[in-house]
Amino acid sequence: MAAGGFMAACQVCFRHCSLSEGDIGFCGARTVRDGKVIAYNYGKVSGLALDPIEKKPLNNFFPGSYILSVGSFGCNLRCPFCQNNDISWSEEARRYAEDAETVKPQELVKVALDMRAQGNIGIAFTYNEPLVGYEFVLDTAKLAKERDLKTVLVSNGTAELSVLAEIAPYIDAMNIDLKGFTDEYYDRLLGGSRKQAMDFIAEAVKHCHVELTTLIIPGENDSEEEMHEMSAWIHGLEAANGKNIPLHISRFFPRFKMTDRDATDVRKVYRLAEVAREELEIVYTGNC
Repeated sequence: MAAGGFMAACQVCFRHCSLSEGDIGFCGARTVRDGKVIAYNYGKVSGLALDPIEKKPLNNFFPGSYILSVGSFGCNLRCPFCQNNDISWSEEARRYAEDAETVKPQELVKVALDMRAQGNIGIAFTYNEPLVGYEFVLDTAKLAKERDLKTVLVSNGTAELSVLAEIAPYIDAMNIDLKGFTDEYYDRLLGGSRKQAMDFIAEAVKHCHVELTTLIIPGENDSEEEMHEMSAWIHGLEAANGKNIPLHISRFFPRFKMTDRDATDVRKVYRLAEVAREELEIVYTGNC
């Protein structure tokens, strides 16, 4: 702890973790150094791959292209169905990252440029929650834009609008998880804030191309009423901003801490897509 018991408050998300010198925040990716909250995971790369843009998923942003996807570690939610829990939650990932060589933003941009010959259009920040280390996203995206590379953010949208304001000028597209449409679902299952995610989405739509993803969990967020309310809210954003916001409705498969139920019935996913199309022009089904 710093002299005098000094505590610093992280301002990235609704948690506002109060940290003393050397503490690690709830997300596992932020700490205090010399009295200042910084990204503990800055430049610590846990995954790097050239992916189809549709895998983000972004179906209406340079379809058919590829993008260099990069992940670090840490997340400010605790989804029991996480597909990347090994880098979002695990102590192993943090220990690995502590020993890993830090990748500089200019080095990552060079890799992206070298992959242009393979169809790469830019850099996607994904796999873990990129906003818990938004400083690396910001520094890299600035350099990427200077070299005419596209920049993509795949996020849960759980961040303050001040963070979005910093990165928005340098991000071309986002896929944001809108995980459900009740506070109870966000609070109980995810440990998150639906309001913060909704506020983030509403602001992001003003700045770049946005697509949304909702994973349908049997018995949790799979009612037609909830899907109707969600799609109506999204339609309101479309009307206010004069643009379509594609919605990806995805099928759940048992994994991580949620193996107590079967995969989502494909018919349920298709039916919820029909409900969403009553409000939205562009709706996709995933994992079916």
